[in-house]
Amino acid sequence: MNINEQELSALVQAVLKEMNGTASAPAAKAGAVPKTGKAAVLTDLHKLEVKEYPIPPVGDDDILVKVEGCGICGTDVHEWNKDPFGLMPVVLGHEGTGEIIAMGKNIKCDTQGNPVKIGDKIVTSVAVCGECPMCRLHPELPNLCENAKIQGLLPDKADNHLQGWFASHMLIEKGATFFNVSDMSLDQRMLIELAAVAVHAVRRGTDTGLMPLGATIVIQGCGPVGLMVIAVLKTRGYRNIVAIDGTEQRLNMAKRLGASHTINFREYNSVEDKVAYVKGITHELGADFAFQCTGAPPAAAEVWKYVRKGGGLCEMGFFVNNGECSINPHFDICQKEITVVGSWTYGALEYPDTISFVKQCCEMGIPLTDLITHRFGLDELNEAMEVNVAQKGLKIAYVNKEI
Repeated sequence: MNINEQELSALVQAVLKEMNGTASAPAAKAGAVPKTGKAAVLTDLHKLEVKEYPIPPVGDDDILVKVEGCGICGTDVHEWNKDPFGLMPVVLGHEGTGEIIAMGKNIKCDTQGNPVKIGDKIVTSVAVCGECPMCRLHPELPNLCENAKIQGLLPDKADNHLQGWFASHMLIEKGATFFNVSDMSLDQRMLIELAAVAVHAVRRGTDTGLMPLGATIVIQGCGPVGLMVIAVLKTRGYRNIVAIDGTEQRLNMAKRLGASHTINFREYNSVEDKVAYVKGITHELGADFAFQCTGAPPAAAEVWKYVRKGGGLCEMGFFVNNGECSINPHFDICQKEITVVGSWTYGALEYPDTISFVKQCCEMGIPLTDLITHRFGLDELNEAMEVNVAQKGLKIAYVNKEI
């Protein structure tokens, strides 16, 4: 190859510029950034509309992602149903993943310190404000930040409508948290955020000291959250897991993920009969610990009955206000001396452990990705919500069919 002095000088300057980190970020893939992107916007209750927006300029601290897919969370369904957070109009989707196609010059590594480059696959997590009383006085509890931000649950902005994963592209702005997961499949990546909820809840449970490996643990509710908790327990070495639900498809998946016993509550005449079953496999004591994962007030009132004296309970089903329930503090808590903990989302720094968990499932042969039973395109998300509400599948996902 012949090269003149001028061309050689230009080449050397380009290399030096790249080494010094001053090369413009988007140039690495010339022509890869389109002028517009599509998003499914929640404009009214039960109404997601696909709209096209200009893709904003990528700032020095920003990342532009081409969306590949996103799990549909119960929170998304609640927004679609009732808009409890008052976000409309909003681009939902916070369980997403995609490929970096442009990034600002200040982006060198992810939140964990792993290097990132154009073409890498990433997921986003939650970001704290650092200013509210909880952040200032209890920084060890980042999940309880009063102004936490997560992609897909952000108020719409005039200069950036593409803030949720229910889109073809998303601009991640300064201050967000994200992780490089390029070595994982799309299905694995779409389950990471959901898995983080379960990993955090199991940590809350184990922190009580009431979950030795030989413990019998009840999982009440085998939707995606409950099923994920079962998988986390399985990878942690727990063998005595009792899954309670009213859908055989869910209970069958619970067995595949690690449940040793299942209870279809539709086959029992009373709470006492179900409690008797649990006592029958625990020397008449009851479960050592229980995770309440349904978000249904009647279930929240019932779960205490399964727990033995001196046992523990983690309530993680009510991520929105689904109403109140009645318990008897004497019989349900005091007389049995039950330890109760709540579980609320997760912190960004729990993502590394969560990512390891998802990979471990694959290594152990736990069929975690079989949780995803339905996939819908961007213009099919209203149907996806309806399928989710009707509980026709397990985990429902949006997949970008244009890539």
